[in-house]
Amino acid sequence: MKLGALFPQSEIGNDPLMIRDFVQAVEGLGYDYFSVYENVTGADPDRLGGWDADFTYQDPTHTPLILCGYLAGLTKSLKFLTNVMVLPSRQTVLVAKQAAEVDILSGGRLRLGVAVGWNPLEYQAMGVDFYDRGKRIEEQIAVLRQLWTQPLVRFSGQFHHIDDIGINPLPVQRPIPIWMGGVAEPVLRRAARLGEGWLPPVLPAELAVEMVTRLRRHLEEAGRKPEKFGIRCRLDAGIPSEWMTQLEMWRDLGATHAELITTEMGLKMPNGHIEALQRFKNAVTA
Repeated sequence: MKLGALFPQSEIGNDPLMIRDFVQAVEGLGYDYFSVYENVTGADPDRLGGWDADFTYQDPTHTPLILCGYLAGLTKSLKFLTNVMVLPSRQTVLVAKQAAEVDILSGGRLRLGVAVGWNPLEYQAMGVDFYDRGKRIEEQIAVLRQLWTQPLVRFSGQFHHIDDIGINPLPVQRPIPIWMGGVAEPVLRRAARLGEGWLPPVLPAELAVEMVTRLRRHLEEAGRKPEKFGIRCRLDAGIPSEWMTQLEMWRDLGATHAELITTEMGLKMPNGHIEALQRFKNAVTA
C-alpha cells in the first residue's frame, strides 16, 4: 500500500520556503505521494444565505497544479495528487495543458484527482452552470484523454467543440491517470466506468465496506477488474490507536493507497505535522 501525506495548506501559511522545506521533509520520510486539496474561493459565513462549509474566505489555499509545478523541481521521487480538483468548473483544454506541464516538469509524477464539487457559489463565480456538472465531467474526461494522447484532436460533444487542435508538449504519462472523488451513487458508477481510482473521504468501517461493495459491483458491470482499480483511503492522525485497524480493514477492501490527515489538530507548523507523519510511517511500516 502506497503512503501519502495531505498538504496542510490552510495551516502552513504562504511562505514558499516553508512549503518547500515541508514537502522535502515529506519526501525524506519516504512517503510515496503528496496530496493537495483545492478551494478556489471561500465565502463570508455571515453572507445572506449563509455558508455551509468548514472554511471561509479567510483560510488560505493554494492552486494544486501551480503548486505541484513549483514542487516538481524541488523533489525527486514524490508523486503528486490533486485531491480533488473541481473539474467541471474549469476550462478543459486549459486543465489539459496545465496538467501536462506538471507531468513533464515532474517526470510523470502526477495523478489528477477530480470531482464535481458541491459549491454553487464557486461555480457561479467561475461562470459555469452548477447543475450540469455531472454530464460535463464525463465529457471532460474524454476530452482530456484525447488531448493527452493525440497531437491533434477533433471532438464534438454537448460542451466541447474542438477542431484539429492539440497541446504540445504532450505529457510523460499518456494519458495522465484520473482518479475520482465523492461518495454519491452516481459518482461511484462514474468512477467505475471512467476512472483509474476512487478517492473517498474518511469513512466509518460499516459505510466503507458498503461503498466498496457497491463500487466493485459497478466495476464488474462496466467489465472492469476490481484488482486493477485503485482505492485511496484516508486516516485521521488524531487517533493513532486505530491506524493499524483501519489500514488492515482498507487493505482487505482492496485499497492501494493510504493518506494521513494531520490538519485541525492544533499541531505546530511545520514540525508538528512532520512529527505526526514520522510516527505514522514508523507505526505502519514496522
